[in-house]
Amino acid sequence: MLVREVPPARRLRGEVNIPGDKSISHRAAILGLLAEGETRIQNFLKAGDCLNTLKACEQLGAGVRWEDETLVIRGCGLRGLKKPAGPIDCGNSGTGVRLLAGVLAGVDFGGPVEITGDEQVRRRPMNRVIEPLTKMGARIESEPGGLCPLRIQGGNLKGIDYASPVASAQVKSCILLAGLFAGGKTNVTEPSKSRDHTEIMLRYFGVKLLKYPIQKRMPDANSPTAHATKIGVQGGRSFSGKDIAIPSDISSAAFFIVAAGLLKGSELDIPGVGINPTRTELISILKQMGVSIAYVKKKKHAGESVADMKVASMVKPPQAIFYETSAERIPSLIDEIPILAVAATAIEQGLTIRNARELRVKETDRISVLTGELRRVGVKIDEFEDGMKIYGGKIIGGDADSHGDHRLAMSLAVAGLVSERGVSVHNPDCVNTSFPGFWELLDQAAER
Repeated sequence: MLVREVPPARRLRGEVNIPGDKSISHRAAILGLLAEGETRIQNFLKAGDCLNTLKACEQLGAGVRWEDETLVIRGCGLRGLKKPAGPIDCGNSGTGVRLLAGVLAGVDFGGPVEITGDEQVRRRPMNRVIEPLTKMGARIESEPGGLCPLRIQGGNLKGIDYASPVASAQVKSCILLAGLFAGGKTNVTEPSKSRDHTEIMLRYFGVKLLKYPIQKRMPDANSPTAHATKIGVQGGRSFSGKDIAIPSDISSAAFFIVAAGLLKGSELDIPGVGINPTRTELISILKQMGVSIAYVKKKKHAGESVADMKVASMVKPPQAIFYETSAERIPSLIDEIPILAVAATAIEQGLTIRNARELRVKETDRISVLTGELRRVGVKIDEFEDGMKIYGGKIIGGDADSHGDHRLAMSLAVAGLVSERGVSVHNPDCVNTSFPGFWELLDQAAER
């Protein structure tokens, strides 16, 4: 079993170049497949999840080549997709399965197409996309409980008005992608705003979206005060390929930002980071804690907001911060909760995270696994059904296991940097799912 030793660090210094955004890379590949002509992509994330999505696009007929570091995709258009010769395997990517399910639902390949993933993905719930796609006219078979593999017979879809019970960018994106093929209008209403990378990229490719005013407050079991959002697409309209520059992934930058914020004397420059407002909730919390985070050279790439970040450590750890993890805020924080739990140990009165039940159906049950592994390295933490309470105090260090979860592995690495004795991270190579080169970059930035 592989183990990565992460000793304590004095501080982080220098410039850190973070790989391309994982969410945007998935979408760029898929829209490149569906576009007519060529799409040229710079800074595509060459990590396991996104490479599996790219391979799936090739299986569906896309031409794929690399010109130095530029990815070039020759699209098939909405009507030119080819039936894959075998099952589509998305590996560890639930995003890949859910988004590509929307594409497969839109095309009649003359028989069902199977899409699946690794052991972790085969445990993740797919009923949340099976239900709306079935309402649109697709025929989908799954394993008991709505699990992968999915066998999708698509084609002849009709537009629907769908009220999603959860605010999920993956569900919304799946339905909008299927809506590109459907007859009439396809609309999706969510109980609160989720990530909007798909909408931004659709607009950038020239797809006109149907936008509606903020809805009346939509009943939601977790947040009766959440404001519903609604967006839609008109089916059957082709679009052409584009040039895309993908920003660096703020969810990957988060590990370096937190480490620099907690280690006194740290100063980091992180160029070209995506600062989409649906992804920056962690930044707001860290600023409340006193971490210095500045955006410079702000600009737009393919409709996305991008900036260079300058990060410096907090002057003094806070006694308390006044923050509520409401159901409306959780979608813009969900991937950063593991590293937020590490950051929260620096708050004297700790931090409570609620309304995060979605963490139980990620790569692992992130609530249970995260609380268990942080306890192993000396963090006092309580587990709730929908979250956790992290108490302030020093991280002692010790042995911890990633359970094959990339975000947990990187969070434990940061725990090692700020701990008293260091952390031995078991199963560290899962970071390649989203952040190849993470360990080498961490060693370069850390001064010991």
